[in-house]
Amino acid sequence: MSERTRSAKKGSPSADGSVPSGLTDDEGRRLLDFYRRMVIIRRFEERAARGYTQALIGGYCHLNLGEEAAVVGLVAALEDRDYLFTNYREHGYAIERGISPERVMAELYGRVDGVSKGWGGSMHLFDVDHRLLGGYGIVGGQLPLATGAALAISYRGSDEVVMCTMGDGTTNIGAFHESLNLAALWHLPIVYVIINNRLGMGTTVEKSSAEPELARRAASYRMASARVDGLDPLATYEATRSAVAAARAGAPFLLEVVSERLRGHSVVDPAKYRTAEEVEALTSHDPIHTVGARLMVEGLLDAEGLAALDEEAKAIAERASAFAEASPHPDPSTLFDYTYATPVANDLHRLPGEPLFAARPRPTEVA
Repeated sequence: MSERTRSAKKGSPSADGSVPSGLTDDEGRRLLDFYRRMVIIRRFEERAARGYTQALIGGYCHLNLGEEAAVVGLVAALEDRDYLFTNYREHGYAIERGISPERVMAELYGRVDGVSKGWGGSMHLFDVDHRLLGGYGIVGGQLPLATGAALAISYRGSDEVVMCTMGDGTTNIGAFHESLNLAALWHLPIVYVIINNRLGMGTTVEKSSAEPELARRAASYRMASARVDGLDPLATYEATRSAVAAARAGAPFLLEVVSERLRGHSVVDPAKYRTAEEVEALTSHDPIHTVGARLMVEGLLDAEGLAALDEEAKAIAERASAFAEASPHPDPSTLFDYTYATPVANDLHRLPGEPLFAARPRPTEVA
């Protein structure tokens, strides 16, 4: 990788004519690290999309394409002891929490070496060791559980923080309001994060929410909130650090991260609801391109360095795919092994097609 020494070129104009404000040395190192991680997520997700078209991934598959800056900035502000709950668009979050790309891809492929033993798939990544507690397929399903986890932390008197991410569409369901209300009443250590990619499936925020600046909803609960540019990983990181610090001190926080979704809602969504002009605008806002350009303007990386990082990320994605393909499928007999964390009386292990109850023996005929 070719990284250039920081030069006096700070403040020179970028390709679009804008002039960056310049970064401190610490910010420069952080931005370079963030960019590398963003590119890994991008190439991983592109490889996952290809795996879906190859019928290696079943079910639904939602990608973080376009949201890489938000993902990296958010998770970087958490400590290892903190907990993360997400929705179904969570591949990048799992990687950022320290789960290997190989195990994440293996789960997408439904293999035993996956993070959920091959039984969760794309939408249900779960790893207690890395404190990633889902991966939820139901819109807003993670909110009550995350709030409950924050209550458990408060009850124990420990100082971990819970982060709970969601899409913009989730803010219109009852569990959103119930969760934030309880968190505010009980001063729970939780940061609710709205990833506002401007579309709930195919419906714009403006058409689904009477107040489209979603962070303002925190006012209903006298909860602190902020709105940040999710295409800027440094800005997202700093805003998240402040939110996490507040939550750790017993003041729940609502953070709205305004981002973009480069493709459809899921892999199979052609996104025909977007105009050609909107698609062009998305391309110009692609955080991989804008952050890469900023690194070059700041003198932190040159074209050769960008290319080297990209090749490294592609190799990581290919290794993950090869690992996943080599992993075996789970045995059907293990289907119910992880239904409950602890044994439950009368736990039902009936497979599809099997009778609900065992057949009763027929009485013996008397001659």
